[in-house]
Amino acid sequence: MSVQIKTPEAIAKMRVAGRLAADVLDMIGPYVQPGVTTDELNRLCHQYITEVQQAIPAPLNYRNFPKSICTSINHQVCHGIPGGKRLKKGDIVNIDITVIKDGYHGDTSKMFFVGEPSVLARRLVTVTQQAMLLGIAAIRPGATLGDVGHAIQRFVESQGYSVVREYCGHGIGREFHEEPQVLHYGKPGEGLVLQPGMCFTVEPMVNAGKRFIKVLPDGWTVVTKDRSLSAQWEHMILVTPDGHEILTLRAEERDELAS
Repeated sequence: MSVQIKTPEAIAKMRVAGRLAADVLDMIGPYVQPGVTTDELNRLCHQYITEVQQAIPAPLNYRNFPKSICTSINHQVCHGIPGGKRLKKGDIVNIDITVIKDGYHGDTSKMFFVGEPSVLARRLVTVTQQAMLLGIAAIRPGATLGDVGHAIQRFVESQGYSVVREYCGHGIGREFHEEPQVLHYGKPGEGLVLQPGMCFTVEPMVNAGKRFIKVLPDGWTVVTKDRSLSAQWEHMILVTPDGHEILTLRAEERDELAS
Protein backbone atom coordinates (compact mmCIF):
# COMPACT_ATOMS: atom_id res chain seq x y z
CA MET A 1 0.00 0.00 0.00
CA SER A 2 1.48 3.30 -1.13
CA VAL A 3 0.21 6.20 0.97
CA GLN A 4 1.22 9.66 -0.16
CA ILE A 5 2.85 12.08 2.22
CA LYS A 6 1.59 15.47 1.12
CA THR A 7 4.07 18.27 0.46
CA PRO A 8 3.60 21.66 2.12
CA GLU A 9 2.44 23.01 -1.26
CA ALA A 10 -0.15 20.25 -1.60
CA ILE A 11 -1.32 20.77 1.98
CA ALA A 12 -1.86 24.49 1.33
CA LYS A 13 -4.05 23.68 -1.68
CA MET A 14 -5.96 21.02 0.26
CA ARG A 15 -6.71 23.53 3.00
CA VAL A 16 -8.33 25.75 0.37
CA ALA A 17 -10.31 22.86 -1.19
CA GLY A 18 -11.44 21.69 2.24
CA ARG A 19 -12.63 25.14 3.23
CA LEU A 20 -14.57 25.50 -0.04
CA ALA A 21 -16.32 22.15 0.48
CA ALA A 22 -17.29 23.19 4.02
CA ASP A 23 -18.58 26.52 2.71
CA VAL A 24 -20.96 24.71 0.33
CA LEU A 25 -22.57 22.95 3.31
CA ASP A 26 -22.90 26.29 5.10
CA MET A 27 -24.49 27.82 1.99
CA ILE A 28 -27.04 25.06 1.35
CA GLY A 29 -28.31 24.72 4.94
CA PRO A 30 -31.09 27.35 4.77
CA TYR A 31 -32.51 25.68 1.64
CA VAL A 32 -32.98 22.27 3.31
CA GLN A 33 -36.66 22.75 4.05
CA PRO A 34 -39.85 20.70 3.66
CA GLY A 35 -40.98 20.71 0.02
CA VAL A 36 -37.61 21.27 -1.64
CA THR A 37 -36.43 18.61 -4.09
CA THR A 38 -32.97 17.12 -3.84
CA ASP A 39 -32.51 18.13 -7.50
CA GLU A 40 -32.97 21.76 -6.47
CA LEU A 41 -30.36 21.35 -3.73
CA ASN A 42 -28.05 19.83 -6.34
CA ARG A 43 -28.66 22.76 -8.70
CA LEU A 44 -27.91 25.33 -6.00
CA CYS A 45 -24.70 23.56 -4.94
CA HIS A 46 -23.54 23.11 -8.55
CA GLN A 47 -24.11 26.79 -9.28
CA TYR A 48 -22.31 27.87 -6.10
CA ILE A 49 -19.31 25.59 -6.71
CA THR A 50 -18.86 26.45 -10.39
CA GLU A 51 -19.79 30.15 -10.41
CA VAL A 52 -18.99 31.52 -6.96
CA GLN A 53 -16.08 29.28 -5.97
CA GLN A 54 -14.76 28.78 -9.51
CA ALA A 55 -14.24 25.13 -8.58
CA ILE A 56 -15.34 21.74 -9.94
CA PRO A 57 -17.96 19.44 -8.34
CA ALA A 58 -16.00 16.17 -8.14
CA PRO A 59 -18.94 13.70 -8.16
CA LEU A 60 -20.34 14.92 -11.50
CA ASN A 61 -19.49 12.24 -14.09
CA TYR A 62 -17.19 10.44 -11.62
CA ARG A 63 -17.62 6.81 -12.69
CA ASN A 64 -20.76 8.07 -14.48
CA PHE A 65 -22.39 9.52 -11.36
CA PRO A 66 -24.98 11.92 -12.84
CA LYS A 67 -25.09 14.75 -10.28
CA SER A 68 -22.82 17.23 -8.49
CA ILE A 69 -23.64 16.19 -4.90
CA CYS A 70 -24.96 13.13 -3.06
CA THR A 71 -28.20 13.37 -1.07
CA SER A 72 -29.05 10.37 1.12
CA ILE A 73 -32.42 10.47 2.89
CA ASN A 74 -33.59 8.49 5.95
CA HIS A 75 -32.75 4.80 5.27
CA GLN A 76 -30.39 5.69 2.43
CA VAL A 77 -26.85 5.08 3.67
CA CYS A 78 -24.81 6.92 1.03
CA HIS A 79 -24.46 7.87 -2.65
CA GLY A 80 -28.11 8.95 -3.03
CA ILE A 81 -28.71 10.56 -6.43
CA PRO A 82 -30.54 13.92 -6.30
CA GLY A 83 -33.89 13.85 -8.11
CA GLY A 84 -37.50 14.97 -8.00
CA LYS A 85 -38.23 13.63 -4.51
CA ARG A 86 -39.41 16.38 -2.17
CA LEU A 87 -38.13 16.47 1.38
CA LYS A 88 -40.79 16.29 4.05
CA LYS A 89 -41.01 17.21 7.72
CA GLY A 90 -39.16 14.74 9.90
CA ASP A 91 -36.72 13.58 7.18
CA ILE A 92 -33.01 13.41 7.84
CA VAL A 93 -30.69 13.90 4.89
CA ASN A 94 -26.95 13.64 4.38
CA ILE A 95 -25.48 16.07 1.87
CA ASP A 96 -22.05 15.00 0.66
CA ILE A 97 -19.88 17.62 -1.06
CA THR A 98 -16.58 17.17 -2.87
CA VAL A 99 -14.96 20.03 -4.76
CA ILE A 100 -11.80 20.21 -6.85
CA LYS A 101 -9.79 23.45 -6.70
CA ASP A 102 -6.36 23.86 -8.31
CA GLY A 103 -6.21 20.10 -8.84
CA TYR A 104 -6.91 19.09 -5.21
CA HIS A 105 -10.03 17.64 -3.61
CA GLY A 106 -11.97 18.79 -0.56
CA ASP A 107 -14.50 16.24 0.76
CA THR A 108 -17.04 16.55 3.58
CA SER A 109 -20.64 15.73 4.50
CA LYS A 110 -23.21 16.77 7.06
CA MET A 111 -26.58 15.55 8.32
CA PHE A 112 -29.52 17.95 8.09
CA PHE A 113 -32.90 17.81 9.81
CA VAL A 114 -35.92 18.69 7.69
CA GLY A 115 -38.25 20.34 10.18
CA GLU A 116 -38.35 18.61 13.56
CA PRO A 117 -36.87 15.08 13.57
CA SER A 118 -38.05 12.17 15.68
CA VAL A 119 -36.25 11.49 18.95
CA LEU A 120 -34.72 8.36 17.36
CA ALA A 121 -33.50 10.27 14.32
CA ARG A 122 -31.95 13.06 16.37
CA ARG A 123 -30.16 10.58 18.63
CA LEU A 124 -28.81 8.57 15.67
CA VAL A 125 -27.49 11.71 14.00
CA THR A 126 -25.89 12.94 17.22
CA VAL A 127 -24.25 9.58 18.00
CA THR A 128 -22.88 9.35 14.46
CA GLN A 129 -21.32 12.80 14.70
CA GLN A 130 -19.83 11.96 18.10
CA ALA A 131 -18.43 8.72 16.66
CA MET A 132 -16.71 10.59 13.84
CA LEU A 133 -15.20 13.07 16.31
CA LEU A 134 -13.95 10.21 18.53
CA GLY A 135 -12.30 8.62 15.50
CA ILE A 136 -10.68 11.93 14.56
CA ALA A 137 -9.47 12.42 18.13
CA ALA A 138 -7.44 9.20 17.81
CA ILE A 139 -5.46 10.56 14.84
CA ARG A 140 -1.83 11.44 15.59
CA PRO A 141 1.61 10.31 14.40
CA GLY A 142 2.33 6.79 15.63
CA ALA A 143 -1.33 5.87 16.06
CA THR A 144 -2.85 3.33 13.68
CA LEU A 145 -5.94 3.22 11.51
CA GLY A 146 -7.09 0.37 13.74
CA ASP A 147 -7.12 2.83 16.65
CA VAL A 148 -9.36 5.16 14.65
CA GLY A 149 -11.78 2.42 13.58
CA HIS A 150 -11.92 0.94 17.07
CA ALA A 151 -12.80 4.28 18.67
CA ILE A 152 -15.73 4.65 16.27
CA GLN A 153 -16.97 1.05 16.48
CA ARG A 154 -16.77 0.79 20.26
CA PHE A 155 -18.80 3.97 20.78
CA VAL A 156 -21.41 3.22 18.09
CA GLU A 157 -22.05 -0.31 19.35
CA SER A 158 -22.19 0.89 22.97
CA GLN A 159 -25.13 3.07 21.89
CA GLY A 160 -26.98 0.10 20.36
CA TYR A 161 -26.27 1.02 16.73
CA SER A 162 -24.25 -0.67 13.99
CA VAL A 163 -21.39 0.44 11.72
CA VAL A 164 -21.66 -0.12 7.96
CA ARG A 165 -18.59 -2.08 6.85
CA GLU A 166 -18.84 -2.10 3.06
CA TYR A 167 -17.92 1.59 2.72
CA CYS A 168 -15.10 3.47 4.37
CA GLY A 169 -13.02 6.60 4.47
CA HIS A 170 -10.16 7.07 2.03
CA GLY A 171 -6.96 8.87 1.25
CA ILE A 172 -7.48 12.03 -0.78
CA GLY A 173 -5.46 14.62 -2.65
CA ARG A 174 -5.07 15.02 -6.39
CA GLU A 175 -7.25 11.90 -6.66
CA PHE A 176 -10.77 11.61 -5.21
CA HIS A 177 -9.97 8.21 -3.69
CA GLU A 178 -6.39 7.30 -2.75
CA GLU A 179 -4.81 4.88 -0.31
CA PRO A 180 -5.35 4.17 2.52
CA GLN A 181 -8.81 2.76 3.13
CA VAL A 182 -10.03 4.07 6.48
CA LEU A 183 -12.29 1.46 8.08
CA HIS A 184 -14.76 2.59 10.73
CA TYR A 185 -14.23 -0.55 12.78
CA GLY A 186 -11.07 -2.31 13.89
CA LYS A 187 -8.68 -3.31 16.64
CA PRO A 188 -6.29 -1.02 18.49
CA GLY A 189 -2.72 -1.14 17.22
CA GLU A 190 -3.59 -2.79 13.91
CA GLY A 191 -3.30 -1.36 10.42
CA LEU A 192 -1.36 1.51 8.93
CA VAL A 193 0.82 3.56 11.27
CA LEU A 194 0.01 7.24 10.78
CA GLN A 195 2.66 9.76 9.75
CA PRO A 196 2.61 13.54 9.38
CA GLY A 197 1.49 14.61 5.91
CA MET A 198 -1.05 11.82 5.41
CA CYS A 199 -4.48 13.07 4.43
CA PHE A 200 -7.71 11.06 4.48
CA THR A 201 -11.42 11.18 5.28
CA VAL A 202 -13.21 9.84 8.34
CA GLU A 203 -16.88 9.28 7.40
CA PRO A 204 -18.71 6.66 9.49
CA MET A 205 -22.06 5.39 8.29
CA VAL A 206 -24.18 4.28 11.24
CA ASN A 207 -27.46 2.36 11.10
CA ALA A 208 -30.18 2.42 13.74
CA GLY A 209 -30.83 -1.26 12.95
CA LYS A 210 -28.53 -3.95 11.62
CA ARG A 211 -25.40 -3.06 9.62
CA PHE A 212 -26.46 -4.84 6.41
CA ILE A 213 -27.01 -2.82 3.26
CA LYS A 214 -27.94 -3.23 -0.40
CA VAL A 215 -27.42 -1.17 -3.55
CA LEU A 216 -30.51 -0.06 -5.47
CA PRO A 217 -30.92 -0.77 -9.22
CA ASP A 218 -29.58 2.71 -10.07
CA GLY A 219 -26.16 1.27 -9.23
CA TRP A 220 -25.36 3.99 -6.71
CA THR A 221 -27.90 4.49 -3.92
CA VAL A 222 -27.08 2.36 -0.86
CA VAL A 223 -29.90 1.59 1.61
CA THR A 224 -30.25 -0.34 4.85
CA LYS A 225 -31.57 -3.84 4.25
CA ASP A 226 -33.98 -3.58 7.18
CA ARG A 227 -35.04 -0.03 6.17
CA SER A 228 -33.80 1.36 9.48
CA LEU A 229 -32.54 4.94 9.54
CA SER A 230 -28.92 5.62 8.67
CA ALA A 231 -26.68 8.62 9.30
CA GLN A 232 -23.24 9.75 8.16
CA TRP A 233 -20.84 12.60 8.86
CA GLU A 234 -17.54 13.24 7.09
CA HIS A 235 -14.45 15.36 7.59
CA MET A 236 -11.13 15.47 5.74
CA ILE A 237 -8.15 15.16 8.09
CA LEU A 238 -4.45 15.97 7.84
CA VAL A 239 -2.02 14.17 10.16
CA THR A 240 0.24 16.87 11.64
CA PRO A 241 3.53 16.49 13.56
CA ASP A 242 1.68 16.93 16.87
CA GLY A 243 -1.75 15.48 16.09
CA HIS A 244 -4.23 16.33 13.35
CA GLU A 245 -5.96 19.17 11.55
CA ILE A 246 -9.56 19.07 10.29
CA LEU A 247 -9.42 20.62 6.82
CA THR A 248 -13.20 20.82 6.35
CA LEU A 249 -14.37 22.64 9.48
CA ARG A 250 -17.56 24.60 8.84
CA ALA A 251 -18.11 28.13 10.10
CA GLU A 252 -20.36 26.85 12.93
CA GLU A 253 -17.63 24.42 14.04
CA ARG A 254 -14.87 27.02 13.82
CA ASP A 255 -16.95 29.24 16.12
CA GLU A 256 -17.46 26.36 18.58
CA LEU A 257 -13.72 25.61 18.70
CA ALA A 258 -12.90 29.29 19.19
CA SER A 259 -15.30 29.66 22.12
